[in-house]
Amino acid sequence: MGSFVEINDTLQLTKEQGFPQELDLEKHLKNPYAAKDFENKVFEFPISSGLYNWTPTGEFWVWIKLRYTLMTGGNKALHTYYYLPNVPFTMYFENDNVSRTKGYGIHGAYWHNDFGRPKSHGCVNLRPEDAEKLYYWTEPNLNGKNSIRTTEDNPGTRIIIYGQYQG
Repeated sequence: MGSFVEINDTLQLTKEQGFPQELDLEKHLKNPYAAKDFENKVFEFPISSGLYNWTPTGEFWVWIKLRYTLMTGGNKALHTYYYLPNVPFTMYFENDNVSRTKGYGIHGAYWHNDFGRPKSHGCVNLRPEDAEKLYYWTEPNLNGKNSIRTTEDNPGTRIIIYGQYQG
């Protein structure tokens, strides 16, 4: 049994039959992200998705959860380079078209407080305190650890990302 998450400039988590958790991100809305347990709302958080619609859309699965991680990328010549140590509560996701090597994730963002508008290079940014709640709510189950990869017996949360930011 896996879990499921949909994303929109709000984050909605729900649990459906066969899928205990859902994360919903519709990138074009300015509303906050919401988490649901079945049809009951559990959380509602503002998010920042990728600039220029860089956040991929589709159905994904969390493949690893990291309590803290270093994120680097971009291009110095293009002034898009970033070096972000200790990014909290990171949940990387993938599907058949977006590989693990692309590095897309949902995580806390301590470097800005401009949620509700695109800000990232493609990841889904949350306030650190919101990312922490989501980190412990989603699968795979941490089993007492700080970080964990998915396994066949401990699958990741399913994520659906859709829409385009309209500004």
